[in-house]
Amino acid sequence: MGTNTAIFHSSFLRRSLNPHSPSPSPCVSNLIKLNCREECWRTVSMQQQPLKGSVKPRALPGAEKANGAHSEEEEAEDDEALQSSSYSPPSPSSAIDFLTLCQMLKTTKRTGWVNHGIQNAESIADHMYRMAAMALIVADASGINRDRCVKMAIVHDIAEAIVGDITPSDGIPKEEKSRREREALDEMCRVLGGGVRAAEIRELWNEYENNSSPEANMVKDFDKVELILQALEYETEHGKILDEFFESTTGKFQTDVGKAWAAEILARRSKRIDHACKEQYHS
Repeated sequence: MGTNTAIFHSSFLRRSLNPHSPSPSPCVSNLIKLNCREECWRTVSMQQQPLKGSVKPRALPGAEKANGAHSEEEEAEDDEALQSSSYSPPSPSSAIDFLTLCQMLKTTKRTGWVNHGIQNAESIADHMYRMAAMALIVADASGINRDRCVKMAIVHDIAEAIVGDITPSDGIPKEEKSRREREALDEMCRVLGGGVRAAEIRELWNEYENNSSPEANMVKDFDKVELILQALEYETEHGKILDEFFESTTGKFQTDVGKAWAAEILARRSKRIDHACKEQYHS
């Protein structure tokens, strides 16, 4: 999928999650399912034609649900899927549809860096990968399931495949951001075909979103550590000062690991700044 195609696709999906946007045509609805051929992304005339063989789209949960909360029936289905002893994996069609949707995570750049003029900024997938690597190498700790941390790191921003990287600069309240992402997650789980894997993804995402476990505490810290490490790397590479990213995480680390890794990054930044100042003084 080319750059223009990815931008076109992302904009359609974001509008589809806007409760104030007009009702999409059948083809636009099916864009979420990703069974449109690439020509459909580019050809406006095809938007009014229903797609042969595509899965019938389900309406996204309505905005009237507070913060996108699930119904009791949906939560019961998730619990039943997770506890079921018989596991039916996603069909090849559902798996490829889901993985194709995840492609947007590879091509969507993180908004904060783009807004600061960083060329070739990291993608959402880049960010999640390094967080997963953090969970892979972190020391064992009592009460922490490292494998679960790896999974949570991979899942925590997965809804951004549909809604994109929403930041405070977009002027969207936190509650609205959460609602949009929850709706997007529901759609991705539907694309996957439901079942135990979709239920696991939903459970991991909710756990992270609610910061409701030791693993979520750890992965929340990895999110901040990755942010300031990337900020330091961009400062070094581009000669910029990115204070706001460091300030946004000050005093917010919850775990000893997060605090220690953040302190190391800040020490390296301080050393780099001191070195730059000395060079400037002697020049």
